[in-house]
Amino acid sequence: MARSAPTARAARRPWRWEWGSAPWWLRLALPMIAILVTFALASVLIAASGANPLDVFYELLIRPLTRRTSRLEVLVRATPLLLTGVAVAIAFRAGYYNIGAEGQLYAGALAAAFLGPRLGEWAPPAAVAVMLVGGLVAGAAWALLPAVLKVYAKVDEVVTTLLLNSVMLLLVGGLLNGPWRDPVSGWPRSPTIAAAAEFPQVIARSRVHLGFVVALVLVALFWWVLSRTHFGLELRAVGMGATAARFMGVSVRATVLFAALLSGGVAGLAGVGEVAGIHHYLIEGISPDYGYTGIIVATFGGLHALGVAVAAGFLALVDVGSTSASRALGIPAYLGQVVQATLLLVTLAVLLLNRYRPARRSRREERV
Repeated sequence: MARSAPTARAARRPWRWEWGSAPWWLRLALPMIAILVTFALASVLIAASGANPLDVFYELLIRPLTRRTSRLEVLVRATPLLLTGVAVAIAFRAGYYNIGAEGQLYAGALAAAFLGPRLGEWAPPAAVAVMLVGGLVAGAAWALLPAVLKVYAKVDEVVTTLLLNSVMLLLVGGLLNGPWRDPVSGWPRSPTIAAAAEFPQVIARSRVHLGFVVALVLVALFWWVLSRTHFGLELRAVGMGATAARFMGVSVRATVLFAALLSGGVAGLAGVGEVAGIHHYLIEGISPDYGYTGIIVATFGGLHALGVAVAAGFLALVDVGSTSASRALGIPAYLGQVVQATLLLVTLAVLLLNRYRPARRSRREERV
């Protein structure tokens, strides 16, 4: 029986795509493919606004690296992205889709704003340690309810964690416009934290603070735990297939619950850094969606520690560069957010290739 034309053409091809883990060279190329496609799409929008895409990309990616203040500001912007990126990656690795890093960040910031003014008599190292532990516990506590509902009642964590973001923002707004409102200026901000509780600067004449060092340590710990410990093996096993992991003897409930709480705690540390390292008090807009951007960081980074670090630095560079491009070329300052959103969508589409690998057709297939 004669074969159809498409089938005959497919049979003549020596290669085919099959389900399975992508080869290492393709996994390395996927982030670059995502970036190229993102900037190709962004070029259309930039050209439509009347600007030269090459000039915009120069201001976006190159100009911030030529000045000391801009380079240091990239590190400042990368600090919360590193923390929220690691937080999301921990949860996603366990198959727990935590969309609540924004609310957990604010929970940590709330704890820091509460503890900070009360630590004036403490030695600075002890006060900073209390701030860090308080933010870690607060973020984990805010992540507890959706984690328990997921583990014991099978309630979708995407919905619960997302809704709790709004609850936390309303709680913070109520406190700042109520009992914490500044009695002198009337501004909705919390009392200033004690000097002992402030994060020290790690680079002179800059805003780079201790939180950046904490973020780097946590990225390294994430790599070590994921690749060198028994818990990391269980975490990856549960994320790849809970049924198979349970068959291996892994306690799926305990692993998912611990991963969810750890994810919330790390996101809480991002909030502590913004209060103790940057503002020294809590305001409603302390996070320009760092929690949601952490999802882009974790996804673009492939849920790997090194990938998260590179993605956080890249998005921080785009964020700083978009401000520079807006001043120099008169384009909208929201360009950075457009690039980030486009990058997320393109990354999700490109990552589908991770599920396929090229394979040579067998002689039997070629004869069929």
